Amino acid sequence: MGKEERIVVNPKVMVGKPVIKGTRISVDAIIRRLAERMSVKRYWRSVQTLPKMA
Repeated sequence: MGKEERIVVNPKVMVGKPVIKGTRISVDAIIRRLAERMSVKRYWRSVQTLPKMA
């Protein structure tokens, strides 16, 4: 799956911010956590408890 399939932009989801497909996890939230030196694995575990979008 390429990045074009994983990141989506929809004006009805998160006010049009780029998000991970099927979630409300914004790309900028991930980048901020990485900048804070949080590992991708740790970040992903922290958001796995969030419900998926229908």
